[in-house]
Amino acid sequence: MNDIFEVAESQVRSYCRGFPAIFTKAVGHELITEDGRRVVDLLMGCGALNYGHNNPIMKNAVMDYLRDDGIVQAMDLHTGAKDDFLRRFKRIVLDRSGFRHRVMFTGPTGTNAVEAALKLARKVTGRSTVVAFTGGFHGMTLGALSATSNRNSRAASAHLMSNVVRVPYDGYVSGDGLEFLERSLDDPSSGIDAPACILVETIQGEGGLRAASCAWLRRVRTIADRCGALLIVDDIQAGCGRTGTFFSFESFDVRPDLICLSKSISGIGLPMALLLIEPEFDIWQVGEHNGTFRGNNLAFVSASAALQYWEDDRFRNEVSGKIEILDARLQAMAERFPGHIEEIRGRGFMRGLVLRGPGTAEAVSRDLFARNVMAETCGAGDQVLKLLPALTIPTDALHIALDTIEEVIACLPAHDAGAATASLAVTAGTA
Repeated sequence: MNDIFEVAESQVRSYCRGFPAIFTKAVGHELITEDGRRVVDLLMGCGALNYGHNNPIMKNAVMDYLRDDGIVQAMDLHTGAKDDFLRRFKRIVLDRSGFRHRVMFTGPTGTNAVEAALKLARKVTGRSTVVAFTGGFHGMTLGALSATSNRNSRAASAHLMSNVVRVPYDGYVSGDGLEFLERSLDDPSSGIDAPACILVETIQGEGGLRAASCAWLRRVRTIADRCGALLIVDDIQAGCGRTGTFFSFESFDVRPDLICLSKSISGIGLPMALLLIEPEFDIWQVGEHNGTFRGNNLAFVSASAALQYWEDDRFRNEVSGKIEILDARLQAMAERFPGHIEEIRGRGFMRGLVLRGPGTAEAVSRDLFARNVMAETCGAGDQVLKLLPALTIPTDALHIALDTIEEVIACLPAHDAGAATASLAVTAGTA
């Protein structure tokens, strides 16, 4: 490996440690290394590339825009690129979903959208308390990090916000965590103040792929209404089609007050983040929350191009068919390997295999990479193998990736957690 990364780059780097290669090209569902290896990507920029690498529809739109000297940076000035995106997003996404939400451009990353949501909820309600959930991940800046549950993520910051109440997520405990929240909010002696907002992910991307049920999420909506809090859905990783619908909560008939979007909203991996706001809560004063990089016009162009996938039901139906294949294959694996697969988690094209034994998922991830398949781990103990295929992945490529996962799991030593931590690459070879 080129030692420039050791010499010149910060120790904070992470993904490159699990996937030690130098990548030089990317097309569709594949990454290509400098020595010509073609790797099936089941990481997809942590959900930032739902439409694959260098999707030609979006790439060509961006290239044409640059050739015509289109504006790249414009802060929040009105531009033709922004005009086109807003009109298409309203017509194709918001109007079709029956939403009236206004679009706020918060800055380039998901954590910017979360910070804006928290700030706005406090402004609207005049309250400061935030209700968040075990397993939640919302970003690495101060407010979003305070609502994030992972201890390692929070360890580097000595001064997090103290007014965050953490409640068990759906399925986290055998009891009813929401009953505890309801009783606490009704009891003036509980020590929990009426919250400004309830912040939730419908599927916990970094927290181990736990997925909230429809009934649970609707109950969260009811609790927010009862106590006068805003419901914020962080749809940054689960949105933009990853569950088969544009928003991850569409089939649940739940209407959030604020919706955070980022990652795949630009379609091609360009930095872009949105906060969608119910009009009655859009009470910002002019310039009250701003930033230089709210106007990434290249992202507006690629995002507009990406929306053509949602003009009608054809793409949605195509993705649904692939989700059925993924569901069937994972269920078959779980039935074949009950000693290794403890549970299947997630929903749609956002799935996880909970593998038995400390270090097993990490060992499987290493061996998959040796066989030219990239899949990361997640969860509190990195015990979940996380699968985020591109929505556009060809069916045969999806089967090949799943075949490889099945082969690797078949090689795991039976009931030997210690042996599972060793890399299996010795027996694997390359695909």
